[in-house]
Order: sequence, then C-alpha cells, then structure tokens
Amino acid sequence: MNYFSASKASCAICNRHCSNNLKTLFSDVSLSLDSGEIVDLIGPSGAGKSTLLTTLALLNPHGSAEMRLQGTACSSVTPEQWRQQVVYLPQRPTLMEETVLDAIRLPFTFKVFRERDKNTDTPSTKDIRAHLDEIGLQDVELDRSPKALSVGQQARVCLLRSLLIKPKVLLSDEVDAGLDDTSADCVGRMLQTHSQNTGMAVLRVRHRDSDGRAQRVLLMKDGALTEDTHPNRSDWNNNWDGDRNND
Repeated sequence: MNYFSASKASCAICNRHCSNNLKTLFSDVSLSLDSGEIVDLIGPSGAGKSTLLTTLALLNPHGSAEMRLQGTACSSVTPEQWRQQVVYLPQRPTLMEETVLDAIRLPFTFKVFRERDKNTDTPSTKDIRAHLDEIGLQDVELDRSPKALSVGQQARVCLLRSLLIKPKVLLSDEVDAGLDDTSADCVGRMLQTHSQNTGMAVLRVRHRDSDGRAQRVLLMKDGALTEDTHPNRSDWNNNWDGDRNND
C-alpha cells in the first residue's frame, strides 16, 4: 500500500479567449509518494504544476482526483480534515497576524486542528525561536509584524508554520524561490530533516539547480506527468526560469 497516492487527477479551466471552451491542463494523472520521500516537480510555464498541488490539497474547484493517505480515501473525510494532513504551501506567502509569533501559532487555534491533536501543545516561544534560527531567520524578532518581513522571510515563516502542525504530506510550491543559496540550503535541510524524522512526504515545485535531496524528479509537460530521466541536471533554472508565478 502506498503512503500517499493520487489517480485520475484532472483539471480543466475556462479558456480566457472563449468562456464556452475549457482548456485541459492535465487529465488522468497519477502519482504516489512514499513515507519520508522528497520528490521534485518541474516543467514548463503553464504546465499545471501549481494547479496539481492545489488539486491534491482539495483547494482547486476545477481539479479532481481520487486520493488515499495511509489507506484512507480523501472522500471519507472533510476537506478541512484532509488539508490538516496534506498541507499546501503556496508561492505567495500570506501572514495576516499582528506578530510573527501569532502567525506561527495560528493553526493551533483552529477547531479542526484541536480535534485532530487533542494532546498536542501549542509550540513554546523557545522552540519557535530555535526553529527560526535554524532556517536562517536569526534577525527576525517574534514580536515583529509579518508585514515588515521580506517575501523570502515570509516564505520561511510559512514553511515553519506548516511543519509545526506535523502534516503527513507537504506540497511545497517554490518555497525557496528568490532566496540566496545559503538560505535555500537551510530550507532544504529543514525539509529533509523533518521528512526523515517524521516520515512526512514532500512534493515540491522547484526551479533551482538540484540540491541532491530529492529521491525522484517528476516532469509535468503537455498534460502528462512522467519520471524525469536526468534528476541531477544543472540546467533546471535555465530551462524553466520563465515559469515562476505563471502556473
């Protein structure tokens, strides 16, 4: 039994030039993830990589898929319960709270989370501080407004928040885009450590050169998803650079 599996994943959107026609981004796509596995997802602009992630997280009204997580079908739980286990981390971070500390602790105030993990305590200030330091945010104060952070800093705060709720699957949409190499390595190392320690599976859209942490690379192109045959190639960024924020 696969840890996470998706089959018959499809998405069709309205054609911008003709509202009566639908444009199929992908159809009958299948994939699986093993526990503790990191898989990179690459492909040209408009191929549907981000759309696939939102479909898997039950966040896309135009997408559909038959999915199972550790044997449980997504149809047997509510979308809110599914999204507590299969977490989508978007390209554009959103932090609306007054402070960084409040932003990180926000999920622990949700009813659906409290029902899932009744014995889980809200992360302590000390632990949150240590985790921020781990991903290169030593200079970010816990009482700082998230609006005062750079986009790269906000992305890392969102990553930390997602990891602290202990998802089974993390769908990461270019969380390291725009980061310098050192900061991007901190993010990759944190993902790898968390994945190894908890068994969390990671599917991440990336455009940077391979960091060697992915066990597999999937290529989405022309509505199909295939295994990439050159997972260690160094020309990802050159080939797919125009893809950012266009999926």
